[in-house]
Amino acid sequence: MARFTARFFREAFHPRYEFSELIRQCFIIGYKSLSLVGLTAFIMGLVLTMQLRPSMVRYGVEAEIPAMVGISIIREIGPIITALIFAGKIGSSIGAELGSMRVTEQIDAMEVSGTNPFKYLVVTRTVAATLMLPVLVILADAIALYGSYLGVNIYEILSFKLFYTLVIDNLGYYDVIPAIIKTFFFGFAVGIVGCFKGYYSSKGTEGVGRSANSAVVMASVFIFILDLLAVQITELVWNL
Repeated sequence: MARFTARFFREAFHPRYEFSELIRQCFIIGYKSLSLVGLTAFIMGLVLTMQLRPSMVRYGVEAEIPAMVGISIIREIGPIITALIFAGKIGSSIGAELGSMRVTEQIDAMEVSGTNPFKYLVVTRTVAATLMLPVLVILADAIALYGSYLGVNIYEILSFKLFYTLVIDNLGYYDVIPAIIKTFFFGFAVGIVGCFKGYYSSKGTEGVGRSANSAVVMASVFIFILDLLAVQITELVWNL
């Protein structure tokens, strides 16, 4: 895996660049994942608000629900849940696609024909995943906050402007910036793991299924590990 990642960085910065394939992968990985991510984010914001409200009412701080939900979604829940959904959809897709190309010898045919399959298949998909996940997380956060707004209005009338004012006033740079930066690493982990598992798939169709499954599991574990490291680094910087 380390050699595979090192090879990615060598190939990524060395011409020839596959811009047309990169744009196509951005469309497939980003745009076609938006509906699933958006639906998940909307339900997440709505349910979080409805589950949080009884405890907040019990302590007489229901006015802090928008701030509490906003901080929870922006800092942690939004990036993690979106990255896991992304890993399940894109990680398995990349693993299965490249695994199928490997067992049917399409990758070998590309090498024989003089095409660089690593640059065309691996670099484009990994870069697209790295670039698209932060965009999806930002959109998911906005959709989740709208779901939270509707959840608040189930029990009381709160204007849209006041809700977002309460959310934004309680957010700082240390809430938003680290949460966005770590999603680039999440996207890279999903892309590189999916490509690694698919690129070295074997044993026919059984190997393709195993590659897709292991890509999701390994990418999910990497996401949690990277999130733990991101939290520790953020806390260290904050204390400095």
